[in-house]
Amino acid sequence: MLRNRFLLVGLFLIVLAIIYYSFFDAGNTDTPSVTNPESYRLEVLQKRKDKEEFFRTSSESPFTDKTKFKSLVYFNPDPAYRVAARLEPFADKKKLVVPLTDGSEEVYEKYAHAVFTINDELCRLLVLKHDNTLSVLFKDQTSGKETYGGGRYLDFSPDDVKENRLVIDFNEAYNPYCAYNHEYACPLPPAENSLPVAVRAGEKYVEIK
Repeated sequence: MLRNRFLLVGLFLIVLAIIYYSFFDAGNTDTPSVTNPESYRLEVLQKRKDKEEFFRTSSESPFTDKTKFKSLVYFNPDPAYRVAARLEPFADKKKLVVPLTDGSEEVYEKYAHAVFTINDELCRLLVLKHDNTLSVLFKDQTSGKETYGGGRYLDFSPDDVKENRLVIDFNEAYNPYCAYNHEYACPLPPAENSLPVAVRAGEKYVEIK
């Protein structure tokens, strides 16, 4: 009798685990909590301010004529666009030849697919690895309208991956240098990385003449 009871309890726990992973762990899919939204907003704004100062003063800025640079344009910081993605790593190292805007090519490693939910839409992005940096090159429904038509980027360190999980903060999405200076050659997002939703977060695009 006692053995049967333990068996029933074990089966019950297994069923609970299946329900949990099926409904609560499918793909992402929760927005990581932001303890203090105001502190988060100020942190994002400070990073943007630092980047503008770099563009305004650094010799490595894409703006060769600094007098033309005033400021960048952004969507307002929004924690809803900070998502927890489940990674689906590739079993074997796979290479991907990525075309650049000048017609040349670079070879990246296919690192994983990131699966998450944004704006109630289940999404999937290919994460690439190059020179020990993880990158997401993507387009969305704002591309060519509110944001740069050639797509935007997000970069991560391999240390950002925890147990095949990665926090993707689209508030940090940025334009490649070629958006501001055509002398730069920038990788183009893979065709599969065109999101079916409008990601109104991160850097916008206004051509600076």
